[in-house]
Amino acid sequence: MPSDLSPVYVEGAWTHREVSANGARFHVVELGEGPLVLFVHGFPQFWWTWRDQLTAFAEAGYRAAAMDLRGFGGSDKTPRGYDPITLTMDVTGVIRALGEANAAVIGHGWGATLGWTAATVRAKTVRRLVVVGAGHPRRQRAALLTDPAQIGASKHVFAAQRPLAAERSLLRDAGASVGRMLSEWSGPDWPPPEVAQRYEQAIAIPGVAHCSLEYFRWWVRSLPRPDGLQYQQRMRTPTEVPTLHLHGALDRAVLTSTARGSGRHVNAPYRWRLLEGVGHFPQEEAPKLFNTEVLNWLADDEPDR
Repeated sequence: MPSDLSPVYVEGAWTHREVSANGARFHVVELGEGPLVLFVHGFPQFWWTWRDQLTAFAEAGYRAAAMDLRGFGGSDKTPRGYDPITLTMDVTGVIRALGEANAAVIGHGWGATLGWTAATVRAKTVRRLVVVGAGHPRRQRAALLTDPAQIGASKHVFAAQRPLAAERSLLRDAGASVGRMLSEWSGPDWPPPEVAQRYEQAIAIPGVAHCSLEYFRWWVRSLPRPDGLQYQQRMRTPTEVPTLHLHGALDRAVLTSTARGSGRHVNAPYRWRLLEGVGHFPQEEAPKLFNTEVLNWLADDEPDR
């Protein structure tokens, strides 16, 4: 393990491993045996956001795996590949690299966007979908273009468009802006100092600041481009994957008005849950509530629409 990856290789009951998929190398943490559940993080985090879920889901009889996305944590920091189709092929490729044909995919933030995409363009690899802290990509795009409230909440997205300056801002004062974002987007009294510090240390891993911002840069710069329009056109097809949609009522990064209504893009059982008193990070702010909601839904053979 390179010394600069020490914030990522957190010891625990889980096992760290590397897998190759879609032309890159990915860091994966897993625990337990049973049907595969793949957890996919968002910005500005890495696999560790799912630490409580790894143990809870393994105890419930699942093979729980959490990956670092391209450009984050212990995964490859490639010079390109930060569009949602490539990133979705990363996620579905990791499922296959773990020896499984499909998985229940649980995604937060960017991970939720990739979950939505995988359930649409690679539906056979997604057994069930849980999305957290994100609306369907078509709703996200519309809100970013037309909703003044969501535009105001997305200042970090627009700030990311500044070459070099955005990286310097993210890394200034030992990554203090990461801790501020976590606090601003969450409910009261989160995160604890030690949690904020680990994410601040992880953003300082060489290459992570730049790569993490490339996600936002593609999203904005592709709005008028053919690749962005083609992606949105592909996402017009409703997903046929049963979907659980969890959203924190206090989320100040992705507003409830942006996330609500995503069920119109699901032609399968769809369940919406608004979690009171919780912000953008339900899996960490209220892990017991989160785990109960998801495990009960996964155990339901006939999830409600």
